[in-house]
Amino acid sequence: MKEDTEDLGDGEECEQRIHAVLGDSSERSFENAERYRLHLRQALKLPLIVTGREDFPWEEKYVFGGWSQAEYKRLKKTQPSFEDTFELLDLLEPNEDDDVTAQIRRTSDGRTFEIGLSWLTPKNRKSAAFGLLDDYASWHAN
Repeated sequence: MKEDTEDLGDGEECEQRIHAVLGDSSERSFENAERYRLHLRQALKLPLIVTGREDFPWEEKYVFGGWSQAEYKRLKKTQPSFEDTFELLDLLEPNEDDDVTAQIRRTSDGRTFEIGLSWLTPKNRKSAAFGLLDDYASWHAN
């Protein structure tokens, strides 16, 4: 864990926080994603400055090599990149992957996008929002 990250505790503490949101049934499902969305809408102060947790799905082939870096640079002008900074504007219904849909606006050009919330993390790693979104991403991944 990075030094500037707030101490979120161990995996068991994370599971306890997730259990506090979802109750006994914590499997990944549309219903639990919606339950998490409602919880986060109350707990987060929007807009929130966020960035990518890791490369977004469309970027993987460019980040890990083999694909044209010139094309990647061109596509980053019209696609959201994990390297960009965004304002998290709203939390919309879960998508087909049972991931809450995040409505975001890129700060550099004002373009808006929708992406799974599990791909995002607050820029301020010491904020309470960091812990909330980190727990959510852990739930979604596991």
